[in-house]
Amino acid sequence: MKKVSLLAPGPTPVPSRTLLAMAQPLIHHRSADFLEIFGKVRQGLKKVFQTENEVLTFCSSGTGAMESSVANLLSPGDKAIAIRGGKFGERWTEILKAYGCQPVNLDVPWGQAVKPADVAKLLADDPSIKAVYVQALETSTGVAHPIEELAKVTAKTDAVLVVDAVSALLAYDIPVDKWGLDVVISGSQKAMMLPPGLGFVSIGPKALKLMESSKLPKFYFSWAKELKNQTQNKGAFTSPVTLFMGLLDIFDYIDELGMQNIFAETGLKSKAFKAAMAALGLTLYSKECPSQALTAVEAPAGVDAQAVVKWLKEKYGIFIAGGQDQAKGKIFRVAHMGHISEFDTLQGISAIEMALAGLGYKFEMGAGVAAAQKVFGEAI
Repeated sequence: MKKVSLLAPGPTPVPSRTLLAMAQPLIHHRSADFLEIFGKVRQGLKKVFQTENEVLTFCSSGTGAMESSVANLLSPGDKAIAIRGGKFGERWTEILKAYGCQPVNLDVPWGQAVKPADVAKLLADDPSIKAVYVQALETSTGVAHPIEELAKVTAKTDAVLVVDAVSALLAYDIPVDKWGLDVVISGSQKAMMLPPGLGFVSIGPKALKLMESSKLPKFYFSWAKELKNQTQNKGAFTSPVTLFMGLLDIFDYIDELGMQNIFAETGLKSKAFKAAMAALGLTLYSKECPSQALTAVEAPAGVDAQAVVKWLKEKYGIFIAGGQDQAKGKIFRVAHMGHISEFDTLQGISAIEMALAGLGYKFEMGAGVAAAQKVFGEAI
């Protein structure tokens, strides 16, 4: 099998030690040994989320966890704000409509962050709105929304704030309890450095209260059912034993590295990559609040961004991501989160230079790599 390098914003590389941890013999998901593992996972997730809230684990992608936040908080006909600044913000609207709720769409130009004052006005104009759904990081644009400020807005109302942090959690600091975030969602395949398959949901007191009045249908994604079981260190249904074993190793790895160090290293890789793109004469797609978890870059005039993505994949086995919907063909996206090293970043920059040159873009070859090396060197 051809060697591949993952620099796309998910799935990201898995540490070899974690792959070995997941290669252990399977145990039964109802055994005493697994109940012990489940208990350790619960405590580890609270540490990563920086919360005393219960963090539920579902065998699903992050989208499953997103769907659960609609099914367990709302009732048919309820209104909820969907902040739509990209492809994943639009997903909130799609889920709300699927459950018969009324999305109040707050459209934000792609590449820009939502203004908390706009959310405050919508809530003031219509106190019947039950929830505000937003991305911590809009993965399709590279923009980090101001969720701390949004939490201050919703704290003054009855509405709960639901944050999709699938790409953001562990890539940069999101202290759930300190910021008063009601619901925070994440997944295993991004900064958590695991294969896809686990969805996580941190549920705060305000959300638990709203959950009690929800009348939407739910079965597999029932928070009440999972809360009853998971507080006893077991899942309501079959748990993905192998991924739980991997998660335990990731928690050990996080403890060894230190969470603040992980945030700093992710930021350094982001700074180096962004400096490289500037040295190549390229501009960021995120015009404000660019995230350090990934970088969205505008392709130069005359170059199809999808051709850059294809070049890296076919010639070098390096996976980055292209744009979606209105950004397709215009941008490419490169991740800095998780188990991606400085040298992985330099390799990606070099490959992008080779692709751009091959596609006819004129620039000083090596300028991007040199700019990134300078950033890394100054941090030694």
